[in-house]
Amino acid sequence: MLICESSCVKSGQDFGENKEEKKMRWNRFRIKTRTEAEDMVICALAELGIQGVEIEDKQPLTEEDKQQMFVDIMPEGPRDDGIAYLSFYLEEEEDKEEILAKVRDELKNLSQFMDIGDGSIEESQTEDKDWINNWKEYFHQFYVDDILITPSWEPVKEEDKDRMVLHIDPGTAFGTGMHETTQLCIRQLKKYVKASSRMLDVGTGSGILGIIGLKLGAKHVVGTDLDPCAVPAVEDNLRANGVSADKFDMMIGNIIDDVQVQDKVGYEKYDLVTANILADVLVPLTPVVVKHMKPGGIYITSGILDVKEEEVRQAVERAGLKVVEVTRQGEWVSVTARKD
Repeated sequence: MLICESSCVKSGQDFGENKEEKKMRWNRFRIKTRTEAEDMVICALAELGIQGVEIEDKQPLTEEDKQQMFVDIMPEGPRDDGIAYLSFYLEEEEDKEEILAKVRDELKNLSQFMDIGDGSIEESQTEDKDWINNWKEYFHQFYVDDILITPSWEPVKEEDKDRMVLHIDPGTAFGTGMHETTQLCIRQLKKYVKASSRMLDVGTGSGILGIIGLKLGAKHVVGTDLDPCAVPAVEDNLRANGVSADKFDMMIGNIIDDVQVQDKVGYEKYDLVTANILADVLVPLTPVVVKHMKPGGIYITSGILDVKEEEVRQAVERAGLKVVEVTRQGEWVSVTARKD
């Protein structure tokens, strides 16, 4: 299995032109770990600002994975040995020693409560790659129940014309809908979005949850994110789905501790809040989010590994919210709560 995500570049930069002038070398760092630790290690890297990770392992494909591939007979893969390699890349001018020190600290912390395997880091160099477009090789259209999610370069089949179709290109921001955490949120949105809903999406990324909310009938969406790349990603995806830009406002900043962002978002204003982040972020986020919700408002969280479920549940209850539903997919959990 190989997963690629791209990194943010300056607006207007064209990787298709003057390739010889822009050719450069990258430092590649390959972490040896275990397949069951993949998600946690990737989450730890993301917390350090490392957003693009390649995964190499020998896990057999699920039936759902096979259905998303356009081949009749799958070749027999190698036997799963439980080992995974996670690679990330840094530009030559980046301070690799400082970043590597932080990565090693994170791996050491993780190893205290789970088996991450070897945890060694192998360094090499590689020639210039088109990081912005290489991920397209691995992203194909797929279904989340009755919703078809498709990239712009794949046509919608005639038999899918009557489905809800979401055109999504993550580009420079995270979020295609393929991950279990996003799918958990999508299913909850289908249950709770109403025609009059005002929605707040914390950690917007590509805008996938907000756009689905609007397609399901929500009146207006406000999104917040720490990554400036989310702004053009949301704009592109709104345009691709024929959704008016005035229905989706994007803000860059940390809603947890930035009062200006909190004021701009507004208080007791939202019928629905989604936060597909990480458990360690949801804990401090939740008591802040409550102030932005209307009485009766619904709070949908995801990005929670099953080992962190109780921690998030307690944070939700401490904030005065009532847990109304807990849903699961694989090792991931979504906690949905209501503000009474």
